[in-house]
Amino acid sequence: MRLILASASPRRLDLLAQIDVTPDAVDPADINETPHKGELPKAYAARMAAEKAAAVATRHDDALVLAGDTVVACGRRILPKAEDEATARQCLELLSGRRHHVLSAVTLVDAEGKARHKLSDSIVTFKRLHALEIDAYIDSAEWHGKAGGYAIQGRAAGLIRALSGSHSGVVGLPLHETRTLLVAAGYPL
Repeated sequence: MRLILASASPRRLDLLAQIDVTPDAVDPADINETPHKGELPKAYAARMAAEKAAAVATRHDDALVLAGDTVVACGRRILPKAEDEATARQCLELLSGRRHHVLSAVTLVDAEGKARHKLSDSIVTFKRLHALEIDAYIDSAEWHGKAGGYAIQGRAAGLIRALSGSHSGVVGLPLHETRTLLVAAGYPL
């Protein structure tokens, strides 16, 4: 049974390795990731994972296709992937001293086209960040391309006061949910 990972994220590959899963191929989806007007964070994360899996499944009709999407949400607001320092700084200033949700959706499409879905909802609490702490984190460039402008598996771990939920989900792929989907589809683990 072939497994295709519909993601170019090296973090997702590393996470899968933690549960002894090595995809046969990596084939990232190329879809529009713009949230719909008024779309709530949970619905957006689930839609993105489902659309990524469906897009890649059309190219691999003989395989399982696994896709994920991770969204950082502050209230009803979906925080962007930080692609520049200004965005990263805005995210960190917003998250400073606050709780927020990290929603990590996973979709698995089987060879018959049946899609299975799971969603992990974790609550992360940042300490109150001082300007120098934000500056140091921005200087690290670790935030680049990260939802909400931080990477919990790196230096940001020292800025997080509490986590309730899935650490792997906050990194980018909730392993319990992913394993459950793979087992349900008959993937050998």
